Amino acid sequence: MAFDRDHVLRCAADLLSRKATATQDEIAKAAGISRATLHRHFAGRDALIHALEELGLRQLQEVVDQARLDDGSATEALVRLVEASHPVASFLAFLATENQLFEGEQINEGWERIDARIAALFMRGQESGEFRIDLSPAWLIEAFYGLVSAAAWAIQSGKTAPRDYTAMITGLMLGGLERRTPQP
Repeated sequence: MAFDRDHVLRCAADLLSRKATATQDEIAKAAGISRATLHRHFAGRDALIHALEELGLRQLQEVVDQARLDDGSATEALVRLVEASHPVASFLAFLATENQLFEGEQINEGWERIDARIAALFMRGQESGEFRIDLSPAWLIEAFYGLVSAAAWAIQSGKTAPRDYTAMITGLMLGGLERRTPQP
């Protein structure tokens, strides 16, 4: 039987998004392969994490493309972005945590490209008057990833319902993003 790299990575992503401390043995078992086969293709956890990051970046690129960030109002585009992120939210939460642990000052170019597209959405919303101008797009990107992660963990732990995902994130982001007219 041929080695199916994408299958192994998807199984690893699924397991690690539920149990970040899973061992190589547990990952191999979840993928239906031996630990030796896993190690032959991914020489250790760091190699596996880097391969998972590439898979995650491809998935996040698809999410951003699906959200059509340039269409309609910035608010509508943000809602589409949140909705599109739901299927991969747990995996993104795992990657965001792992990314902070092993990349340090070095940022993957894929993250930079995606972050630039999301930053452009926030800047467009600021320029159109939909979003507050006193919060930097860089901070809003981090807030977006943080809220996606928090929602994924809350759903995974059974604290909130999956159907509330979009409303939880957009409610908090937009409630904090909206530009308020000062009262006289």
